[in-house]
Amino acid sequence: MARDPVALVARAITGDRAAIAKLISMVESGGRDAAAAGAALYPHTGRAYTVGLTGAPGAGKSSLTDALIGRIRNDGLEVGVLAIDPTSPFSGGAILGDRVRMQDHATDPGVYIRSMATRGHLGGLAIATPRAARVLDAAGKPWIIVETVGVGQVEVEIAGAADTTVVVLNPGWGDGVQANKAGLLEIADLFVVNKADRDGVAETVRDLEMMLDLSAHSDWRPKIIQTVATRGEGIGELWDAILEHRAFQELEGRLERRREARLREELASIVAERLRELARAACSGDRFEALLASVLRRDVDPDTAAAELLAPT
Repeated sequence: MARDPVALVARAITGDRAAIAKLISMVESGGRDAAAAGAALYPHTGRAYTVGLTGAPGAGKSSLTDALIGRIRNDGLEVGVLAIDPTSPFSGGAILGDRVRMQDHATDPGVYIRSMATRGHLGGLAIATPRAARVLDAAGKPWIIVETVGVGQVEVEIAGAADTTVVVLNPGWGDGVQANKAGLLEIADLFVVNKADRDGVAETVRDLEMMLDLSAHSDWRPKIIQTVATRGEGIGELWDAILEHRAFQELEGRLERRREARLREELASIVAERLRELARAACSGDRFEALLASVLRRDVDPDTAAAELLAPT
């Protein structure tokens, strides 16, 4: 049963935390078991609402996540958290150093927190993250927070693939905003200026407002919330803004269209990864070496050799 995806799913949908942990490890690792788990999970998903948090390292995302968990729990709602760390091969299921604060909720049965790394999965976190989110969704968590460690391409893609995306900044990060505004403005539904007790908060808010004025944003204009997460200041306003954006998304089918676009991208990514796996298999073994030798002798050109490798045997 320990490695039986269907049996694990049956336990996970009852809220069994050990089964949830094993399933997330399974989908992180990829392969046939991950695919089987995904197939068994999928009919039980589609109810959770996902919030993505991204921003520069040191912006206070973990403190913000911790405070947001507390606010959600105050409403009696359960929450799952995926803390994404693309850089560390050692994070596994442990909470990373800058996320120790979230351990305050570790004994709360209504909260499930998991750190994720690539674990060598060829498809990477862009494929593993939505699968892990489905585990938490099937396990009955109505809210899922996906927190990333930075604003690189992987992190922005993951956070942007959420129902509501929150970009976290600090006062005085104006130059960074200018450098990253294209990607951040594209994915942000809400901006949080955290550590708002520091100097420069008014200038940062002003810069954001100016950028929003100049951007071709949709019919939703991202709100800017000021917080001091370590003191719980502004968390109520952030939660209200998330709920407001959710209500807006649920009008006129916007949320369904957003999720459809997300599934379209995920499906395309899975197909691309499967094709890469087939290509890696085709580019090894005796047949490949024989055709390579023919190319080196100039008996066959590279394009013809490639076509032969891809032809059914």
